[in-house]
Amino acid sequence: MTTLSSYLSIARDAARWQSVTAKAPDVAIQTKYFEANIGKATSAEELVDNQRLFAYAMKAFGLGDRIYAKGLMKQVLKQGVGSATTLAYKLNDPNILAFAKAFDFAKNGAQTTSSSTLVKSVTDQYTRNALETDQSTQNGGVGLALYFQRKAPAITSVYGLLADKKLLKVVQTALDISPMTAVMPIDRQAAMLSKKIKVADFQDATKLQSFIARFAAQYDYKYGASSATGSVYSNAILLGASQDMGGAIGGSLLQAMQAYRAY
Repeated sequence: MTTLSSYLSIARDAARWQSVTAKAPDVAIQTKYFEANIGKATSAEELVDNQRLFAYAMKAFGLGDRIYAKGLMKQVLKQGVGSATTLAYKLNDPNILAFAKAFDFAKNGAQTTSSSTLVKSVTDQYTRNALETDQSTQNGGVGLALYFQRKAPAITSVYGLLADKKLLKVVQTALDISPMTAVMPIDRQAAMLSKKIKVADFQDATKLQSFIARFAAQYDYKYGASSATGSVYSNAILLGASQDMGGAIGGSLLQAMQAYRAY
């Protein structure tokens, strides 16, 4: 399967894919622990010092590679997000900022983690990240495409793209921009991207899909189409999707291919 067809098989039935991912043993066990214990973490210190809770929350916000940064994240949570001068803003990382806004102990105190809305939001994000991670192990392009679909619509400037290495990877691949441009001053990078894309386009579903199709085609051109067989539950969903379509090519795939050719 190509990167585009694999991505679309998931994107067209995202709720079902997430449901299956949530039931995978490794995901289900960690989610059960988080739901049962997050309410006991009534301060930034208690959240960060509980390794399982902290790791779960960090992975939910795409920060799994920074679980080691406990001291930094304690300071982020203690300072909160009440001012643009706080650490959460200064670090210029949209994922850290989102984490700090969700776990705003500075504002809500011990009641922060008692919110059922917060718990559902975090567990949903953890499941989505688990799905993207699973797909990335089979085809890195699919994981990146799913991540871009989820995160890009919330970006308000090219600086938001530059601050997120996964989003930037998608843009660089789609537009055939060398990763070496990262050594350029940030303002020059921003100016270059501003000439090539309109961030507001990512809030338009059709234009977003078209850009992802362009990325997928470029990804396969550079790295080759995926031939991985996928995980057990991935194969189960692909089979179900195929049966739902009666063996025919899905309309969303045709639309995306047409959008790519017209881009």
